[in-house]
Amino acid sequence: MSGFENLNTEFYQTSYSIDDQSQPSYDYGGSGGPYSKQYAGYDYAQQGRFVPADMMQPQQPYTGQIFQPAQAYTPATPQPFYGNNFEDEPPLLEELGINFDHIWQKTLTVLHPLKVADGSIMNETDLAGPMVFCLAFGATLLLAGKIQFGYVYGISAIGCLGMFCLLNLMSMTGVSFGCVASVLGYCLLPMILLSSFAVIFSLQGMIGIILTAGIIGWCSFSASKIFISALAMEGQQLLVAYPCALLYGVFALISVF
Repeated sequence: MSGFENLNTEFYQTSYSIDDQSQPSYDYGGSGGPYSKQYAGYDYAQQGRFVPADMMQPQQPYTGQIFQPAQAYTPATPQPFYGNNFEDEPPLLEELGINFDHIWQKTLTVLHPLKVADGSIMNETDLAGPMVFCLAFGATLLLAGKIQFGYVYGISAIGCLGMFCLLNLMSMTGVSFGCVASVLGYCLLPMILLSSFAVIFSLQGMIGIILTAGIIGWCSFSASKIFISALAMEGQQLLVAYPCALLYGVFALISVF
């Protein structure tokens, strides 16, 4: 054992002694001691200093919601145009633009060629009456054994387009396509009477020719009268009646043959 101690002392010589180890006294009061010095750039003596209560900022409590930030702007709810209840809403026919009073006045204007046409009413785009009259004309042709619905609608579309271009060239104010289609459709009403006569008897005789010529003149005169009053084209009724007579003459040929 003694040999091991001698070997240990000879292996490494040092001046360190166990007696030099002593527990340091820590002064936490800030009066001195190890923490009164700056260690690693930090002054531990500052921890014990007094901070006045008025210098401390009170923490505001968070009143919001988690993942839901406070909304700064509240959008206004849109107000309905006619009110909140169903009683304030307009009738369905008014929303669709169907006015039975105007339809009846236009029909009377066509049936009475000498009646003065109201330009304010005739200038409206009303396609409810023309659609009904086109269907009635096709139905009467069907009763006579003629399935001509495609021809009726095709000729109507081409005729309305031609009259639309012609009236825009002749008038100073101009006219819409819907107005032209509405007037030509309403003036198709006398042609329904001609196709109804074709169900009862043949129109290929002398009586049929005279009746057909009268119906064509009736339709073209009514249409030209309405166009003149609606577009303020005084003195041009014969110029407008001629292309209208050509259009209604095609419908008359369908009814006769």
